[in-house]
Amino acid sequence: MTPGLDVADMSEILLQASDVNVVFHTGQFPQRKKFHALKNVSFDLRAGETLGLVGESGSGKTTLGRSVLGLVPVDSGSIRFEGQPIHDATRARRRELSRDIQVVFQDPYSSLNPAMLIEDILAEPLLAQGIERTEVRRRLRELLDRVQLPTDALSRLPREFSGGQRQRIAIARALALKPKVIVCDEPVSGLDLTTQATVLQLLIEIQEQTGVALLFISHDLSVVRHISHRVMVMLQGEIVESGPCAKVTSEPDHSYTRRLLMSAPVANPRRQLERRAALAALKAQDALGSAS
Repeated sequence: MTPGLDVADMSEILLQASDVNVVFHTGQFPQRKKFHALKNVSFDLRAGETLGLVGESGSGKTTLGRSVLGLVPVDSGSIRFEGQPIHDATRARRRELSRDIQVVFQDPYSSLNPAMLIEDILAEPLLAQGIERTEVRRRLRELLDRVQLPTDALSRLPREFSGGQRQRIAIARALALKPKVIVCDEPVSGLDLTTQATVLQLLIEIQEQTGVALLFISHDLSVVRHISHRVMVMLQGEIVESGPCAKVTSEPDHSYTRRLLMSAPVANPRRQLERRAALAALKAQDALGSAS
């Protein structure tokens, strides 16, 4: 769990969702069908906090993150930032919100323009906000230092960096406007385990230094456990369990969360076999329960 901040001491709610519903329509008329991607989802995110959002593919976790970013329309319910509704924000309002709400996407290979120098990639959001070039250059040096990259990185192209370094650049871009909230959508899933640990530690250090709040989305409960203060577990568009990180990731109440915990790989082969046996027993128990 993230060291330092005590969730109980965090009083300022930055981001709040209340009974959010998102419905997708599939197929063509007259056979169009409705798919409820989010069902009455509610949460709050406080200043300086990391809220882990975990679930398997199709659980709705990425849809929730994109709803916060305004990339997916909300059918009902509300999303508020600093008490003001943002789920129905205009394009102009969204541009304003980009100062305070940023995102780090999953794939560092596709999230950076391969034809642009790193200097241009990092400077783009700053220049778009009307910041003077002298101040932009100062901030770029500060950003590279914060994500632990050398200043000569500015004159290079994304292809010259490893996956972990590219994700550091993506994090630097997200930090450029000094946001209050960053949505991290599977930011380490495409990285090897060693690089994952390095990037997670970097995010922890950045949060301690800046107080930024993180909505951290992942399919891996072990990754979420490493960085989160609180955890929400999603299944088929619903929150099935939530609570303090230590409780949810070690003594979960819901059978689905227990399955996620048992699915997480461990280095010890014997323990891995024990986990597989326990996971099989859980699945069999759930199958009997649903049959009855």
